[in-house]
Amino acid sequence: MANTIKSLRSPLGRARGLGSAKEGAHHWWAQRLTAIALIPLTIWFAYSLASLAGGSYADFTAWLSAPINATLMILVVSVAFHHAQLGMQVVFEDYVSSHALRTGTIIAVKFACAAFAALSIVSILVVAFGR
Repeated sequence: MANTIKSLRSPLGRARGLGSAKEGAHHWWAQRLTAIALIPLTIWFAYSLASLAGGSYADFTAWLSAPINATLMILVVSVAFHHAQLGMQVVFEDYVSSHALRTGTIIAVKFACAAFAALSIVSILVVAFGR
């Protein structure tokens, strides 16, 4: 019976040893988990912005000085930038045909998202703790 089951790989693929890089499932799960995490974080963020509408900068800094608010803001920023990076990577992998351009663009986006996330987190901490 085992001999009658055929492989889905081509003979050339079997000869070269080409197959899955085993990274797709991890990327898929990371994108889904960040999307799920962003649901309550976005609801909290929208509610917070609405409650701060019309307030002064002093009201905002007092609000952000609360540890829970600063922590949730840092989570919003970090999860949102990671989710954005994952999504843009999928787009580049699907639609950029040049391997060198695709790799360079993915690396640039990863660095840009990491830099913007770090800048955002430092800004949150500066506002929360004052200068």
